[in-house]
Amino acid sequence: MEYTVDACDRCDSLVESRSRIVNGVGDGSLGVVFVGEAPGADEDEQGEPFVGRSGGILTEKLNDLGVSRDEVRITNSVRCRPPDNRDPHVGELESCRPYLVAEIDTYDPDVVCTLGRVPTTNLVDGVTAMRDVVGDELRTRLGAKERTVVPCYHPAAMLYDRSKEGVIDETLGRVVELARS
Repeated sequence: MEYTVDACDRCDSLVESRSRIVNGVGDGSLGVVFVGEAPGADEDEQGEPFVGRSGGILTEKLNDLGVSRDEVRITNSVRCRPPDNRDPHVGELESCRPYLVAEIDTYDPDVVCTLGRVPTTNLVDGVTAMRDVVGDELRTRLGAKERTVVPCYHPAAMLYDRSKEGVIDETLGRVVELARS
């Protein structure tokens, strides 16, 4: 079972800035889907989410928990790299949301872990500040089901603020624990 988007021209600026559509990876067998913001330069070049510096951190943190990237699904809120590495615009998030929800429905995870503000506010209504929801088990309807969403700081936060590492470790540990229970 795999969910991919092979062609899309919904967002002119993203179509112009991307070199490819970056689909999610991993079989999701652990019961976790990680959702990031958008592909960066490394991801756009390699065609896989979370392969740059942030991806290295995520992979290391998962390995520390005894989890491989192959056991989880890793995807993004939008599948195309925004120009100048900017945040995706609301219209772009809305255009890509049906793909994301279909992907989540396909893998039917026990828990969705949003990595950062953009995917969190995209998937969970009413969130205004990450610090208020990081690590919480939130319930929201995504596609066919009500789902558990656990927001986490984006791994890149550690590159700029090492004090976030403990919270990221704790949150990822909680996500894995929820999936294994």
